[in-house]
Amino acid sequence: MKNQHSNHLIQLALATFFISTSGALGKYIDLPIPVIIWWRCILAGIALFAFCNYKKFNLKLSSKTDITTVIISALLMGGHWVTYFFALKLSNVALGMLSLFTFPILTAFLEPLFIKTKFDPFYILLGILVLLGLYILAPEFNLESSQVKGVLFGLLSAVFYALRNILSKKLTAKYNGSSVMFYQSLVVALILSPAIFLLESNGLKEQFPYILFLGLITTAVGHSMLVNSLKHFTVSTASIINSIQPIFGIILAFFFLNEIPTLNTFIGGSLILATVIIESVRSRNR
Repeated sequence: MKNQHSNHLIQLALATFFISTSGALGKYIDLPIPVIIWWRCILAGIALFAFCNYKKFNLKLSSKTDITTVIISALLMGGHWVTYFFALKLSNVALGMLSLFTFPILTAFLEPLFIKTKFDPFYILLGILVLLGLYILAPEFNLESSQVKGVLFGLLSAVFYALRNILSKKLTAKYNGSSVMFYQSLVVALILSPAIFLLESNGLKEQFPYILFLGLITTAVGHSMLVNSLKHFTVSTASIINSIQPIFGIILAFFFLNEIPTLNTFIGGSLILATVIIESVRSRNR
């Protein structure tokens, strides 16, 4: 059992790394945000559909309630991605990702309201540690600058993300995570499809390799692994472990976007890593 638990933790950590590439990619790709998200969903949807057919996963939704849950969770996922990319464009990878990662403490408080999960007061302490780490990591900024808007979009994205993960956990009790992710991607692509005709897509050919990576690795692989992990962890546990994402994102931004981390980045990052280790040990012993 302990080896199996370790494997689940490794898969969740790998999913976290794949998803963390969205920060640098979202900042780098120079296209309208709805267009980026549409391509992300289309590419992810094609890959997920092929994978589900290969694995012979049942793609049939068994009830109208499940269909409604899928649509709502997809709308939340689309809202999360759009607001998150606005946060990245308006500020930088560090600030965009860090403001998003207020979602673990939001999840800890919201999860018991939607799922029959007993609230663990220890999550309050872990959430405070995460917030403290994010506070130390966040650079100083002028309240009149676009960075404030970036933070606000990041916080809104955090709310969408927390609620989407909670609803996805309900779905993974009955369906494979890749199937859930396929339907969520399909719904978001349909909603954003007018953007392809209304917005300019100049430079698409040059940037398509990055969009391809975003759609296949970041989204299809990363998010499917994350959704599947919800079968083995509470949403709160998965969310706190996912708090390592900003560390990965800041490192990637350093190498690919020349965004240089400060001493605060290392101090705040250490606090976030501490919460990840603590929760990993706690979830292993439960």
